[in-house]
Amino acid sequence: MYVGTQNAVKTDDEYRQFAQLGVVHVNADPDGNPHDWTLDILRRHRERLEACGLVLDMVQLPLASRVVEKSQSPDILTNGPDRDRQIDSICRLIENVAAAGIPSVKYNLNLIGIPRSPDEAGRGGSRNASFRWDKVDQNAPPGLAGVLSEDENWERIDYFLERVVPVAESNKVRLACHPHDPYTPPGYRGVTRVLGTVAGLKKFVQLRESPYHGLNFCVGTVGESLDNPREEIGPAIRWFGERGKLFNIHFRNIKGRRLSFMETFPDEGDMDMWGVLKLLAELDYKYMVMPDHVPHLSGTAVAAPAPAGGDHPQHAATKSNDAIAFAYCFGYIRAQLQILKEQYPDRIEM
Repeated sequence: MYVGTQNAVKTDDEYRQFAQLGVVHVNADPDGNPHDWTLDILRRHRERLEACGLVLDMVQLPLASRVVEKSQSPDILTNGPDRDRQIDSICRLIENVAAAGIPSVKYNLNLIGIPRSPDEAGRGGSRNASFRWDKVDQNAPPGLAGVLSEDENWERIDYFLERVVPVAESNKVRLACHPHDPYTPPGYRGVTRVLGTVAGLKKFVQLRESPYHGLNFCVGTVGESLDNPREEIGPAIRWFGERGKLFNIHFRNIKGRRLSFMETFPDEGDMDMWGVLKLLAELDYKYMVMPDHVPHLSGTAVAAPAPAGGDHPQHAATKSNDAIAFAYCFGYIRAQLQILKEQYPDRIEM
């Protein structure tokens, strides 16, 4: 287990800054459309990061977080006419990822983005992303994704997994799927989301069972789906960890519960994040632990506050600079891993 990052940067100096902070493992994508990533592009990208002192653990598959424009619509999720061609392209991409020496990919199966209500004041006046069901338009009309029932959602997910999981398994590439963030009641924006609960995630990882089919487990997102996050997050992590279904950890905390929460720094929320890391070490989790969303600090250029029912601001087009907040989280994780290494010297990488 080791600290990682998915923060998008462009220059070699920015990549080297991660290594200087002790963040050696990264999820980082080459430029361009992932459907166009050739073996040569992926290999040169990995070699570039290695020259900066980093290890390329993961890249992201071309499955959008939201359907914004029809031209961007992932037919895999909307059952469009190009679905099979897009799936075939992803299968070829997985083969190239393996040949380039990259061990895992992350993705999501999300159609309505990351809904949030307006930001709220956090510690010291930071601006924190929040979701209050009573502050969003509960009757918002369907978007470009249209109306999607639970059964149809599962059918589309299984259609994708049936074709992609065998390719990942034969190439030994781990598929790490992110849960739907946050849990939303059935039919919100026309879509009944099925990966927004622990029960749904359990069903998901048991579809097309494979040691290479698992989760990009977001502690914050799963906590957002629970009635008592502090007490319930540990049993959820244990269930997936004991079955080898944890391939990446988003280390994020919240204050609140299902349908009413605010995102926080890891040390101030309702969940015991030290307990989370201890449990991961006990389960011999072997991969990255990374910050995900962070509160916006004063003085940084951030996106406008998310409107009621709007998408998470860190997933919108923005020039946000939250490097200080992320550096704090990197240090918090590394300090805890350093303590855990005394108890588990062979399970923690520093």
